[in-house]
Amino acid sequence: NLRYIGRVANLYGQDPFESSQIDQWLEYTPVLTVGSEFENACNYIDNYLQTRTFLVGYCLSIADIAIWSGLAGTGLRWESCRKSKKFPNMVRWFNSIFDEYSESLNEVISTYVGKKGSVKPAAAKPKGQQAVSGDNPEKGKAISKPSSEVDLPEAEIGKVCLRFAPEPSGYLHIGHSKAALLNQYFAQRYQGRMIVRFDDTNPSKESNEFVDNLLKDIETLGIKYETITHTSDYFPQLMEMAENLICQGKAYVDDTPREQMQKERMDGIESKCRSNSVVENLKLWKEMIAGSERGLQCCVRGKLDMQDPNKSLRDPVYYRCNPVPHHRIGSKYKIYPTYDFACPFVDSVEGITHALRSSEYHDRNAQYDRIQADMGLRKVHLYEFSRLNMVYTILSKRHLRWFVENGKVDGWDDARFPTVQGIVRRGLKVEALVQFILEQGASKNLNLMEWDKLWTINKKIIDPVCPRHTAVIEEHRVPLTLTDGPKQPFVRIIPRHKKHEGAGEKATTYTNRIWIDHADAELISVNEEITLMDWGNAIVKEIEKDQNGKVTRLSGVLHLEGSVKTTKLKLTWLPDTSELVNLTLVDFDYLITKKKLEEGESFQDVLNPFTKKETAALGDSNMRNLKRGEILQLERKGYFRCDVPFVRPSKPIVLFAIPDGRQATSLK
Repeated sequence: NLRYIGRVANLYGQDPFESSQIDQWLEYTPVLTVGSEFENACNYIDNYLQTRTFLVGYCLSIADIAIWSGLAGTGLRWESCRKSKKFPNMVRWFNSIFDEYSESLNEVISTYVGKKGSVKPAAAKPKGQQAVSGDNPEKGKAISKPSSEVDLPEAEIGKVCLRFAPEPSGYLHIGHSKAALLNQYFAQRYQGRMIVRFDDTNPSKESNEFVDNLLKDIETLGIKYETITHTSDYFPQLMEMAENLICQGKAYVDDTPREQMQKERMDGIESKCRSNSVVENLKLWKEMIAGSERGLQCCVRGKLDMQDPNKSLRDPVYYRCNPVPHHRIGSKYKIYPTYDFACPFVDSVEGITHALRSSEYHDRNAQYDRIQADMGLRKVHLYEFSRLNMVYTILSKRHLRWFVENGKVDGWDDARFPTVQGIVRRGLKVEALVQFILEQGASKNLNLMEWDKLWTINKKIIDPVCPRHTAVIEEHRVPLTLTDGPKQPFVRIIPRHKKHEGAGEKATTYTNRIWIDHADAELISVNEEITLMDWGNAIVKEIEKDQNGKVTRLSGVLHLEGSVKTTKLKLTWLPDTSELVNLTLVDFDYLITKKKLEEGESFQDVLNPFTKKETAALGDSNMRNLKRGEILQLERKGYFRCDVPFVRPSKPIVLFAIPDGRQATSLK
């Protein structure tokens, strides 16, 4: 059947996530043959294709073949829709598929797709983010998978429960995104559940602002979860557990100064408090709960093994005093559990079956298991995946906070930041981020990833659909007078994107005096024929220069019958009218100048002194209608995202440059 052809011809997706989406489209295809459902199905597919070139991923798949042939098979019904332009996104997709793959389509369709029973009907629409790989599994068995895919240990279909547990001490960044998306991937693959839990155990760093923005970021990523919980929901049980461990002799209260304690742990020296009696420990525990002067000097430590080569097992801290009010529950508590103590407890009592942890926690996995065992709780399986590291990028929230607090950036959503809000503001589409992360999978191999790969994926998504506009750099812009040009300006309505009707139309004004970029003017020779994009050819007759040899003025004549194939220069231009809008084009660079920081190296030693460049420009009058967040291409200048739309003539529209994976990033 069609699935077999897809596997043989490598048209069944690039990974299990894409394969599952393809399966859902194959099951949806028969809906097109139901007369009463045809129009609803076309509406659904048209909306789905609004920002996509292919149904799944970024190349042809059997999903495209199935839907395309399903439409073609309806005959006149689909042909009448094509002519009426009722579904512009579908028509664009349908035509482009046929133009590029006509021979393959005809062969596959005539041989396979015409056979009845090649796909099975289903009432439900495809779920865009559902990721269940392989064929239908037998109950209780893991889903069939390619050899490159990993399994969760002892995972059973329908019984897996995972959690994504961010600390509300910053915004979600690209590294957290990997953890969130992998949790969702496994939850869906095993038809299980996923919980979002806020690990809110340090009131000194946390705030409701971070909680609100983490939820916003989770929604942006399309993460589907069953419920939201907080570690602070379990503070009473955690305190009870700590007291029980003290009573059992598995924990003790220590008043050793912090620096001395750290040194003793490194050297394997037992604390003088380790042998205190249970009675003495409980007495100091009560002082800690009260937040007294004596209590503030103490912490609770687990009594594990001070000689273990794994230093995380050398009596880790379980509880600390902190008089700072909690963002959620106020001043009710003066003591707070550490992450190392709270996480194994809450994971177990919440029913988590598998806890995904990045490789930076590798040495603390043994500690997690030991603490859970001492608590007498159900064991939770740990699965380790590689931390996502990006070149020239800092992902430590503590270090990112430094940039915010010291005014090096404009906030957590600054376009130079690796936060979800930052990179989306820069112009990254979330679907590009999802593909980038899922392509890496849950491997344990450590990789330093290039941003270029991510931006290349992004370009493939935005280029087929984003509208085209024109801008001229304001500084030293050069007028070109066309002596035989139109005496009275006239307007033509042309597409905003020549290959995508859904981008709409724009009005272009034609005048006898136009503006071109100074850099372009410097390339022109006398009597050279050039092409003015969206107009036609012209011949430059005169070039005026200033005393420094810079071009200041051009004049020429139109030669509209000339061939664009014969000209070397194809130039963008703007009419010299009062309708032009002011623009600020903003380019960004990395915050640090080193690809990867060495162990112990301070990021402050490699700060990039020049990370933002603003360029004044003029834009075509249609840009008055841009909305915040809209992505566009400035012809011959690159892709941009509108950060500040038009408000009034004196306030420029602000456009953020979007990397395309090929451009040099240095602004020096």
